[in-house]
Amino acid sequence: MPFMYGPQPVRRTVKFLEQGRLIFLERVRIMSLNFNTMGLRREAHKGMEDFVFWDLPRIIYKNPEVQVTLFKNMTPSPFIRFWLDGGRQVIMDTDSKTNTEILNQIIKTLGKTEEKLAQEAFMREQKETQANFGRNFPKWCICEVESQVPCPRIVELPKKMRGKYIVQEIASKE
Repeated sequence: MPFMYGPQPVRRTVKFLEQGRLIFLERVRIMSLNFNTMGLRREAHKGMEDFVFWDLPRIIYKNPEVQVTLFKNMTPSPFIRFWLDGGRQVIMDTDSKTNTEILNQIIKTLGKTEEKLAQEAFMREQKETQANFGRNFPKWCICEVESQVPCPRIVELPKKMRGKYIVQEIASKE
């Protein structure tokens, strides 16, 4: 089957796309890549070409809210420009760098750290559990859960359910 020849089919699999390491911070809105595919100094643009071929599909898959644009054969030196919230821009020089160096530089400057990703995964897991309540969860108090005792600040608890009265009764019997 000719469809399965070459490096293209690997890049189309979900397993390959999910292996991406770069997840942008929330403030990144647009990423534009500028490089040449022909002409003089082609070796200086080779790393950027490989980055676009191998790493860009993973970045697009992992960051669907970020717009990505490519500008080919329009610049003397390769670079990446990011537009952030508020109109700020970040420009990265990628001249004569390999695709892994480019990816590591982007992860270091505009990617989420491993700790932040682990914390977000933990919070997402905790929000899905119905037993949790508090500031970071959908329900603030246990009294909002069905079949629980109403909140003592709204409805006063019976004296038999209050600890200090139970202790007083035991003390008075002795």
